[in-house]
Amino acid sequence: MRLTPAQSAALAHVRTLARSADRQATGRLGGVDAQALTSHVMDRARISLNFHPDRPRPTDGRTVAEALAVDAVYRSQYETGLSNGGRTAFPGGARDEWERDLFGGAYHADGVRPEERAKYGALNLHGHADGAAPRFGSCHVRLRPEVNRRATFCHGDSHLGPKDVGTADAFGCVLAALAEDGTDVLGVPSGVHGRVLDGYVEAQVHGPVVLTRDAEALVLDPSFRGTATARLLASTGVPIEWHAGFVLAPHEVDAAFRGPVMVPLAARVVRAYAADGLLSAETLGRAAASVAREPQAWAEFGSGEEVLQYVKQLWHVLARFGRADERAEARAADRAGVSPSG
Repeated sequence: MRLTPAQSAALAHVRTLARSADRQATGRLGGVDAQALTSHVMDRARISLNFHPDRPRPTDGRTVAEALAVDAVYRSQYETGLSNGGRTAFPGGARDEWERDLFGGAYHADGVRPEERAKYGALNLHGHADGAAPRFGSCHVRLRPEVNRRATFCHGDSHLGPKDVGTADAFGCVLAALAEDGTDVLGVPSGVHGRVLDGYVEAQVHGPVVLTRDAEALVLDPSFRGTATARLLASTGVPIEWHAGFVLAPHEVDAAFRGPVMVPLAARVVRAYAADGLLSAETLGRAAASVAREPQAWAEFGSGEEVLQYVKQLWHVLARFGRADERAEARAADRAGVSPSG
């Protein structure tokens, strides 16, 4: 696929840095052949783009699923105004500035359009069912392996100014950093939840992400079974898969993780949206939509922006501690008006 000059320049800049660092990578890897290990990882690992499908986009009010159903194009924060991390993708914002350093100013050249900017995900080294970075969403796009060739990577999150960066053909220093923090990249893919909130290999995909061309599957949280959100995503024509999901009762929320406000907020969300008494990705999405639409209804927890931040943190709690969503199929049957076996 042909990249724009800015996208090609960003990829080339990181590749140059990575190749320079790779000269020392073999020593850091204890003599392991960095090139052979890179080939092994890139053949097996997939980039996942984690997202919450039911969050409304500030630019037009459509949810992520509604927008994907229109053209099946996965867009960056620079286009949508939506992020499950920091919302600083604008000229002079924090993301804009660290991208200037990471990509050598490639995206700051005259005439570069918002749609040219990189799309963020992570490299799923262990085949985790919830994606490589569930911190950023309950569902994920699993990209085809050939997309790795137009991606750049870094050990840790890019906002931290990582020293170890790479590309699909110059990945040795990232492998060395993984070895130094004890990560095994040779193990068999687990297929279980990884619950990775930090410590991932971030991936930046350069060029458009067209789901019908670039995605192997959309992997969804089972709390969306039988919902309009799932139907919209299925309409993209991309195969749908399901992971085991996460559920948690309010009394099971750990007040020491992400702060004590998580406990009363969880209870409020469940009272409003969960007839079964359990937090799930879908109930949190409905709460987030309510906060955006009627922030005054949540004033007991703070301003609208504060409460949206708390909802995001409550998702972190759910992804970290939640158990498998065993009742998802029964709930989907209830939504469809049939028996669980129907």
